[in-house]
Amino acid sequence: MFNLKEKTIDLGDGRQIVLQTGKLARQADGAVLLKMGKTMLLATVVAAKEPKEDADFMPLSVEYKEKYASSGRIPGGFLKREARPSDYEILISRLVDRALRPLFPDDYHCETFVTINLISADTEIIPDALAGLAASAALAVSDIPFNGPISEVRVARINNKYVINPSATELKDADMDMMVGATYDNILMVEGEMKEVQESEMLEALKLAHETIKIHCKAQMEFAEELGKTVKREYAPEDNDEELKQKVWNETYDKCYQAAKSSTTSKQARSEAFDAIITEFLAQYTEEDEVNEPLVKKYYHDVLKEAARRLVLDEQIRLDGRKPDQIRPIVCEIDPLPATHGSSLFTRGETQSLTTVTLGTKLDEKIIDDVLNQGSEKFTLHYNFPPFSTGEAKPARGVSRREIGHGNLAHRALKNMMPSDTENPYAIRVVSDILESNGSSSMATVCAGSLALMDAGIKLRKPVSGIAMGLITDKQTNKYAILSDILGDEDHLGDMDFKVAGTKDGITATQMDIKVEGLSFEIMAKALDQAKTGRMHILGIMNEIISEPRPELKPHAPRIEMLSIPKEMIGALIGPGGKVIQEIQRVTGATIVVEEIDGRGDVNVFGENKEVISAAVDWIKKIVAVPEIGQIYKGKVKTIVQFGAFVEILPNKDGLLHISEIDWKKVQKVEDVLKEGDEVEVKLIEIDQKNGKLKLSRKVLLPRPPRQEHDEHRKHEGGQK
Repeated sequence: MFNLKEKTIDLGDGRQIVLQTGKLARQADGAVLLKMGKTMLLATVVAAKEPKEDADFMPLSVEYKEKYASSGRIPGGFLKREARPSDYEILISRLVDRALRPLFPDDYHCETFVTINLISADTEIIPDALAGLAASAALAVSDIPFNGPISEVRVARINNKYVINPSATELKDADMDMMVGATYDNILMVEGEMKEVQESEMLEALKLAHETIKIHCKAQMEFAEELGKTVKREYAPEDNDEELKQKVWNETYDKCYQAAKSSTTSKQARSEAFDAIITEFLAQYTEEDEVNEPLVKKYYHDVLKEAARRLVLDEQIRLDGRKPDQIRPIVCEIDPLPATHGSSLFTRGETQSLTTVTLGTKLDEKIIDDVLNQGSEKFTLHYNFPPFSTGEAKPARGVSRREIGHGNLAHRALKNMMPSDTENPYAIRVVSDILESNGSSSMATVCAGSLALMDAGIKLRKPVSGIAMGLITDKQTNKYAILSDILGDEDHLGDMDFKVAGTKDGITATQMDIKVEGLSFEIMAKALDQAKTGRMHILGIMNEIISEPRPELKPHAPRIEMLSIPKEMIGALIGPGGKVIQEIQRVTGATIVVEEIDGRGDVNVFGENKEVISAAVDWIKKIVAVPEIGQIYKGKVKTIVQFGAFVEILPNKDGLLHISEIDWKKVQKVEDVLKEGDEVEVKLIEIDQKNGKLKLSRKVLLPRPPRQEHDEHRKHEGGQK
């Protein structure tokens, strides 16, 4: 029934990857089951036979999905089923998309859907590093036009040793974690985080990753050949009119070049100048001429792209007049929003981020409930990109995948510079609102986030800055230009988008997308060096505004006090059904979080001011306090009996104040001196070793009567007896 075919990839370290087709999802254009250990990924690809109307881009959709059943779990929530994709699934989808998209033919505009399902999960094998290979293999065994294959691997540095696709346990000790996507010949995509690594170390890791990817690609080529899938389907070519194309080039190129050379710093003014050229060209045609306007605009886009690129390559002049390594003017500001816990405004050219920091308790931490990852996250960063930031007149509809991706990159850039848990008790949320955008708003978010955190008084280990690098190349002349701090247009018209974030001592995060074949490691090394110079320049400007965290939190920022209690006292603090801790929170207004960590109770007390915290802390200390002989306590009379009174000296800890210990004088009736509810100072004079009962004294705190008076009193007592 099944025409089962398999291909095994030997990784050379005892591990194997098996690619299987012919059994599952046979109606898809291509389907591959990838197996490694107990982990299984099912990748499918389906493409329409006809191109999408009026599409001038590749209509590719990549979906990575993790099934909860793959790890023996049931989804949380009311529906108990997989619903919308998690942020993690979106991020993996983007990684695969970025590696695949550049390799479809430029004129191929048929809707294509790639779906990767995690259907069996080994907790030690991280599936995200295998998703790109599975997707590419599905394309390889299909007849869909694709200039691959590709693969993706994770490269990590663990104890100064580079490891390809480490286990989940191994990855915890890594100081470098990068995902690399590449063809057999060229690196296409890089994304990762580091703990201040050097540029040369990053390049070394990339070279090692590419060697492994070559093995993956070769196996896919052999697999496609064995299956007879080397010849791909034919598709309808794009409309083309060589005469019209030549006319557009002849009449617009020089004008475009001069408009590009005008060096206006305004994106809007530049766009209007370019639009005027094509409007002028189209004006020569009447309604009767029936010119193909979409085709004209397509050719004009090519003209504009070539003019901007030649200007850089031939004259070293960019669209806004800058030199290749020049960075736009930067203005930094801290505390622009006085009511927030921390804030900053970072403006670089026409890119602007308004960023806030909010401090919360452990209860405010982000809950993570992914298939293979559960727990909470203390530090979160959200990135918002409203339409008005680019002057677009359209409604904002939810959070886009782009926003999730950019926010994740900025989060990774700052994450390893956050203070340790012992230095920072707060849950921290950073929000970057992009108010203007013209190139690298994610790196503006890194800079603004660093400033806002320091403004909030968070003990950031080191300030972090970020920069986006671009590249213009010419294959025929081998000319190239590396661009620092690229514009949005330079990202669109160029050959590379290379984002690098870091401190003065090393790189903390990077993201690279390459749009051309044959980018050498030499060029990549030069780009990293130029990026470092740019980062240091930006960091210098930031340091002029604030170079280290404020010594104190803002006056209106909430406070947290941390204390440790014995493990066995956790129950007493919480009380039956949470009664005790709820009462403390109700009376004082504080928020209290208790956790058992390493055999002790860690208590975080969160309040709006010092008075609230002090009241709650004092209450907690009394509950967990251990009575000490010789210690003086201010207690409350709970019960009066014939032979004395029971006094509560600590919460739920009563001691007996015997009638003989109330006063130096003889007390006939306890009620003569004390009443229930009275507050009284007493001293703990004895703890019964057998039953733990407490013996108290009041009289030892009172002035002792003169000796004579005291002796006569004793004689009197003796005579009565």
